[in-house]
Amino acid sequence: MTQILNNISYTRLYRWTMGWFTFTTLILVFLLSACQEEYDAEVSNGELISISASADALVLEQVDYSNSAITFNWTTGSNQGTGASISYVFEIDKAGNDFASAKVYDFGKQVYEKSLTVEDLNDMVTELWGVLPGESLNLEARVTAKVADESVEDDVSSVVSFSVQTYKPVSESLYIVGDATSAGWNIADAIEMTGDDEEPWIFTYEGQLSPGNFKFPVSTDECWCQDFYTQNPDDAELMVYNEGGSGDDVQWEVLEGSPYVVTVNLLDLTISIEKQVGPAYTELYIVGDASLSGWNIGSPEAFTQDADDPFVFTYEGPLNTGNLKFSTYQGDWCDGDWFVASQDNQTLDATDYVINQGCNGNDCKWVVTDETAGRYLITINLFDNTVKFEKVMLYLIGDGGPNGWNIGTPEPFTYSNGVYTFNGELGADNAEGEFKISKFKGDWCNGDWINAATESQSLSNTSYIITHGCDGPDNKWKLSSGDAGTYEITIDLDNEVMAITKQ
Repeated sequence: MTQILNNISYTRLYRWTMGWFTFTTLILVFLLSACQEEYDAEVSNGELISISASADALVLEQVDYSNSAITFNWTTGSNQGTGASISYVFEIDKAGNDFASAKVYDFGKQVYEKSLTVEDLNDMVTELWGVLPGESLNLEARVTAKVADESVEDDVSSVVSFSVQTYKPVSESLYIVGDATSAGWNIADAIEMTGDDEEPWIFTYEGQLSPGNFKFPVSTDECWCQDFYTQNPDDAELMVYNEGGSGDDVQWEVLEGSPYVVTVNLLDLTISIEKQVGPAYTELYIVGDASLSGWNIGSPEAFTQDADDPFVFTYEGPLNTGNLKFSTYQGDWCDGDWFVASQDNQTLDATDYVINQGCNGNDCKWVVTDETAGRYLITINLFDNTVKFEKVMLYLIGDGGPNGWNIGTPEPFTYSNGVYTFNGELGADNAEGEFKISKFKGDWCNGDWINAATESQSLSNTSYIITHGCDGPDNKWKLSSGDAGTYEITIDLDNEVMAITKQ
């Protein structure tokens, strides 16, 4: 009995639902038909088409770029009682041109309005008719009603006139360059700033700035004749737009290295330079059987924090076949944070890492193979969250060696089992020449040097110092009379031992 009652209830519910659906559908069809009849009556009985504009004189400004500049409205026009549909074509051209070079919009049916934003109208006037920024142009607009019935001629509205004064848009991109940035004064490597989605004239740089200077080019084109934004000589919080590199080249100066947020507004030519707080960690360590630390978390090898950029940590030492990761502490395994690879056995050319708290998360590590083993400089940047592994090589530089003072392609040492070795002639081209040893090649000030401990030091004295860039002292070993010949020079950087042996 219960089952029968349930079946009856379900049947009644189904019939009621279907009845309501059918009733609603009929109502909608009736309303749509009424709307169509009303539309047909309008286009059948309407007058000739006419057009109006919401403004007759416009001064465009980029700050309003996304706002509506002008709106055009037109009437339906008439199909002369044919019952045929009407489509609409809207045109804009400069005054007196008889719409010969018009911007044309083909809208189709039942469209009676066209709005143009400030940006669209400015682009149209400057690009289509070549109007220079700041100049004005008189324009005309009209609309044509095209009846689908060929027996009815097209109906063209009278012309509505208006004027437009244009503006010059600010650059869509902006870069920062200078010796205060990691790009230096190499404009091809200038760092792109981040534009604001809502206010595209605002750009931001977030990153490290070192003691030095900077300014803002609009591109990375390798020409200093391009447009720049430089400091206003009278106010460091204001900028000057130097078109084509013209004007005074006044730059902003950074006195203290630190992460900064630099925000510029290209419309009101203002700049904000805000120094940021320091990094989240003050200590980093290397751990793993690929390093000198082994898996000893109690006393791992430490990184060195950069004095000018506290977000940058460096470690130099041998990496053997095995695995490694980085800790922010020494003690017990789960007491601090870990910098681990994003995938297990990650190669040394990958630059990303993941931070795990204690023993949570993955335990992926970097891998050092037989082919990639060697001495490395490891740089971790906590600001942009990158790690870089660079193999360390040594080079002989000087007129006492076989390659002279050629820092671009200097004479390399070989590396094996932690020892660098040079075998070759000294004094062949200059019997009383000098030499020193670099840990890089390229430009003179781009890396570390192994200098003699004293000026014009003899080959029998193997004491040395490490200097950075061009900071000096620029001491060298000097050959004396009778020193020329074939030599073996070995350097063990881990144990700070050097030998110079004549063969």
